[in-house]
Amino acid sequence: MFAKLFSVGLYGMDAYIVETEAFISGGLPAFDVVGLPDQSVKESRDRVRSAIKNNGFEYPVSRITVNLAPADIRKEGSIYDLPLFLALLIATEQITAETENSVFAGELSLKGDVRPIKGLLAMAIKAKAAGFASLYVPAANAAEATVVEGLTVYPVHNVTELIAHLKGEAEIAPLTNVDFSSQALPEMADFCDVKGQAGAKRALEIAAAGGHNVLLIGPPGSGKSMLAKRLPSILPEMTFEESIETTKIHSIAGTLPGNVPLIKVRPFRAPHHTVSSAGLSGGGAIPSPGEISLAHNGVLFLDELPEFNRTTMEVLRQPLEDGIVTISRVAGTLSYPCTIMLVAAMNPCPCGYYGHPKKPCSCNSGSVNRYLNKVSGPLLDRMDLHVEVPPVEFTELNSSEKAESSGDIRKRVNTARKLQQERYHGSGIACNARITTSLSKQFCVLDEGAETMLKMAFDKLNLSGRAYDRILKVARTIADLDGSETICSPHVAEAVQFRSLDRKYWQG
Repeated sequence: MFAKLFSVGLYGMDAYIVETEAFISGGLPAFDVVGLPDQSVKESRDRVRSAIKNNGFEYPVSRITVNLAPADIRKEGSIYDLPLFLALLIATEQITAETENSVFAGELSLKGDVRPIKGLLAMAIKAKAAGFASLYVPAANAAEATVVEGLTVYPVHNVTELIAHLKGEAEIAPLTNVDFSSQALPEMADFCDVKGQAGAKRALEIAAAGGHNVLLIGPPGSGKSMLAKRLPSILPEMTFEESIETTKIHSIAGTLPGNVPLIKVRPFRAPHHTVSSAGLSGGGAIPSPGEISLAHNGVLFLDELPEFNRTTMEVLRQPLEDGIVTISRVAGTLSYPCTIMLVAAMNPCPCGYYGHPKKPCSCNSGSVNRYLNKVSGPLLDRMDLHVEVPPVEFTELNSSEKAESSGDIRKRVNTARKLQQERYHGSGIACNARITTSLSKQFCVLDEGAETMLKMAFDKLNLSGRAYDRILKVARTIADLDGSETICSPHVAEAVQFRSLDRKYWQG
């Protein structure tokens, strides 16, 4: 007695079709699972056995062999419970069902309830690409699969409901496709709550418009974290493609809420400084996404930057340049996208008051240098904007005047980002921060005054090639916010101003 159903497996960002084959033969009772299963897949035997018995079916007292093909890819997770359950019932002829054009995935409880699984969006995309028409998945997170057009998604609560549907006794109502444009944005912390800090707000507006990395330096209580946490409220709206890719990563990592079909707000990830290198970049026997990938198309915020482990910080260097993080393990090599805005905040010294206009610093020069040198030069060089966040005066804190709202700032950011999307259409580049060297020569056109000013800054500040490149990109963003196609001297002057703090603090 033989039965075959189709399921889906995950390998990194990609899914693949898995044939779940069940063969029941004579011999001593046994239940073998082959096809490179991991421990969680092997444990399916006990869950499936209990679900069969608890739902009034007869468990076969025979030799059961289950094959998960292709057999050369390691299978992990509990997603094969549901197809395995059905395959055994069909093989023992306890039910008959047309399953050739359907894909099944889901974890079973001992009672037969279908529990949510990871990576459902990637599975739905693969099922549609492979030509399947129907997808039977856990009801708890079936909403994310409805993003894929042309695929009928059936939300399954328990196996009794599924069997009644397959027999034609009680049909499961399929979910309708989600309308991306109709999803409302959640409420976010607003910039109108921030008193003063006009310079820092301007820097964050530039960063949001061009996707630039930012370093905030200032004393305790100056509002660095408050400013950073309001950055998502002014980030440009996500495109449908960005939303799909971001949702896919969070689905694979298991961090997507069950009632959210698509992530429409750019992610904001703020790991604690005790995070490990693997926690930041991703890891595991079969590597899963880390914080840097979970922040894809959004913001990775590192508060108290010098408190992070030096090795952990250095993990960021290559992904910041490439927009992708590659993790190699014995099981294989996987790559996850990580096009992020890195926003870091730090004090200027251990006590926090180095350079404070009113409070004296209690640190000696050696401890200040050791503290600052925890941030390496190469990482510092990858920060496009260095922003000093001064202490807020009492008159500003006590003022009843309402500051500019995030909505007003976001309108300017959206306008600038649309200019960039039109400019780089078809190149795979979404913002100025990602311009390649060849494109920068084409699109970062300087007038005579701007070129002279940039040359003077390069010579006087002894800039590296990377710093020059990043100043040019920031100037391009400032020009976009100004509505200018040509980069002028005021744009370069403002961009150079945001590269001066490393000279103030790191070079005495």
